[in-house]
Amino acid sequence: MSHMGRPKGNGYEAEFSLGPAAEHLSKLLGCSVEFPSHDCVDAETAAAVSAMKPGNVLLLENLRFHKAEKTGDASFAEKLASYGDLYVNDAFGTCHRAHASMVAVPRAMAGKPRVAGLLVEKEIEFLSDAVSNPRKPMVVILGGAKVSSKIGAIEHLLPKCDTMLIGGAMAYTFMRAKGEPTGTSLVEDEHVATAGRAMAAAKAAGVDLLLPIDHMVADKFDHGAPTRAEDRIPDDAVAVDIGPQTALEYARAIQGAKSVLWNGPMGIFEWPGADGGTRTVAEALVRATRAGAVTIVGGGDSAAALDSMGLSTDITHVSTGGGASVEMLEGKRFEAIEVLDTTNE
Repeated sequence: MSHMGRPKGNGYEAEFSLGPAAEHLSKLLGCSVEFPSHDCVDAETAAAVSAMKPGNVLLLENLRFHKAEKTGDASFAEKLASYGDLYVNDAFGTCHRAHASMVAVPRAMAGKPRVAGLLVEKEIEFLSDAVSNPRKPMVVILGGAKVSSKIGAIEHLLPKCDTMLIGGAMAYTFMRAKGEPTGTSLVEDEHVATAGRAMAAAKAAGVDLLLPIDHMVADKFDHGAPTRAEDRIPDDAVAVDIGPQTALEYARAIQGAKSVLWNGPMGIFEWPGADGGTRTVAEALVRATRAGAVTIVGGGDSAAALDSMGLSTDITHVSTGGGASVEMLEGKRFEAIEVLDTTNE
């Protein structure tokens, strides 16, 4: 059972059907995968499940065709739970959600085996265990658009790392806190004080928190706009990437690390002229991995950047979860994990 996309929850929507997934799964497994109905809890599906023989495979229709999936409805979960004798959660990307299939179904299957799948086990091993007891020195690289989306990760990871590198648009909120010019770049005014507190906390903890020392800027925020390197962001320009000197400084900081954690690109890597910082950092991670470091990329845009550069397989672990990976890096509890059996036997 699974889900795809964001259907309205009012019933079947053809564009979000898992029918094509059933067809492809049949090819991967080399056997027929039954797909009985466009409703995961109707009588037709229940009858098809009851008729299954050992070795049969059946895929349920998109769970999100029911609002009850996202609300964690217990009665909906009980219907799903009645289909199985064993529950395996291998959907790390939604482990931070209290959806019916993630929490209420395993609850309804109390007394039956409820375990983590191989992917979820690997994600926990790297994103939770490796962060709680990292090999030193540890470098944390945080990028992306907003400080507000990374506050929890900053606070959780600062006491654990030796060096923290800040890139992406979130760097300009930090720069504003230092009183440095940011031009027309994105700044979260309401989080300037937050950035200031983070820098003070890093100093108190003896952590090197590095900010960009130069920038790739454009005269307008537009795909394909010419970019140039500047030591300071002009008042009428927008920064779209860390500059070449910053990229080299960050690469040097990564060199010699025993563990590296990266979440968030250094710039708008999809744009020509704004991808250099992200590429330099990615290549530094590859070299660190080859030198024996444990390198972890926390999903989302960072993973997409690595994939676009063909470097995903050269990193120790690339997380499959976007929001889930960020919340795990924040040290948050996942009810979907806690409801599982404590040992997989």
